[in-house]
Amino acid sequence: MKTKLFVGNLSYNLDEAGVEELFAQSGKVVSVAIPTDRDTGRKRGFAFVEMGTEAEAEAAIRNLNGHNVDGRQLVVNPSKPKR
Repeated sequence: MKTKLFVGNLSYNLDEAGVEELFAQSGKVVSVAIPTDRDTGRKRGFAFVEMGTEAEAEAAIRNLNGHNVDGRQLVVNPSKPKR
């Protein structure tokens, strides 16, 4: 497993700092990226979070997958490489 995670069903109210704060409970957060729509600039409802170690990434999955944030149930999985 790698240290980069895909976070789905993310609340549109969360920004990078909010996501980092949430994931920091499971370990060191290296980076957070929330993609936006090219045309509208709106957040797309998912993020990529890179954790410091594989153990911290596994802890984040255990702790946050299914966790309710802003009325939305997070989906946290290892990120798959772009095809």
